Amino acid sequence: MEILLGVRIAREGHVLVGCSAVVFDDTRERILLTQRADNRQWCLPGGQLEPGESVAEACLRELHEETGLIGQVKRLIGVYSSPDRLLCYPDGNRYHLIGLSFEVELVGGVPGLSDETTAFGYYTANEIASLDLLITHRERIADAFANLAEAVVR
Repeated sequence: MEILLGVRIAREGHVLVGCSAVVFDDTRERILLTQRADNRQWCLPGGQLEPGESVAEACLRELHEETGLIGQVKRLIGVYSSPDRLLCYPDGNRYHLIGLSFEVELVGGVPGLSDETTAFGYYTANEIASLDLLITHRERIADAFANLAEAVVR
């Protein structure tokens, strides 16, 4: 997967809606990240909305599929839809990503890996700064740590 940047470059792709889960630890100083199996980059648990499900359902399904954890959506952190980014996959598919990031509270499950993840853990903002992180998740993580009263739209 590659991100191309350019003025309104997203016009060259199809619209794709994705959701990500922000899970804080008990101190609210660290958040859960997973390492992707396909490119080894770190990211928030999440993925693509499937037909027939709500964005909250997609967020929780992806969290469970990737980590084994069960959550409950608490609030919307932000909506991310920059027209200046184009998400390009090796198979040739190109997307204008509309991302929704939700704060999720864990309610159960057994933590583990999946065929999509090779590692997971909780990290502080300082620790995350040194990780090879998906570029589209940097602002989502910054907004989560900012703990703003209202959701952002970017």
